[in-house]
Amino acid sequence: MTVSFFKFMHVRWLCAGLVCLLAACATPPISTSGVAGASFDRSGRFALSVTHSDGRQEAVQGGFSWHDTGTMLMLDLANPLGNTLARVQVEPDSATLTRSDGSTEQARHPDALVEQVLGSPIPVEGLRDWLQGDTGSAKPSDLQMHADGKPASFTQDGWRVQLSRYDALGPNLLQLNRNDASRSISMRLVVDGG
Repeated sequence: MTVSFFKFMHVRWLCAGLVCLLAACATPPISTSGVAGASFDRSGRFALSVTHSDGRQEAVQGGFSWHDTGTMLMLDLANPLGNTLARVQVEPDSATLTRSDGSTEQARHPDALVEQVLGSPIPVEGLRDWLQGDTGSAKPSDLQMHADGKPASFTQDGWRVQLSRYDALGPNLLQLNRNDASRSISMRLVVDGG
């Protein structure tokens, strides 16, 4: 019973981490690739795995729903059965994480919320742009383009990003990898709808 409780808590921590990871990238203002005032919606599935330097591995998967109005973002994460695990709401001056048990965490900025929940910052400010097939304002390195001129892969802010299977709104497959001194993170987002 104790082992399964700890596994459950690790999964919850990973989900909270993924929520914060995604929310950290979601601060308004409008993405450079978007139209001012335009709404941007994506939904799909995620898989996150973390391999620690001591060999421990943690993994979580489920669904996500991303609704961005340009001034407010709402991100829901669900378990594989479709039950909501957490919701993040980001507005210009605040970020709130609400867990399925009703408990909340707040910060003035999503980056601060990540640090508050995880204990360390995760600078992945590009995801809002990456979901739209844009590299954003920070200059990427090792930029490779698809034949149609859309970004295929690049390195930015410590993340190796691969974007593929584009539709009119952006990539339908995002693969993100990061190697830090204490852990290796792999995240895969598969977009099913927009």
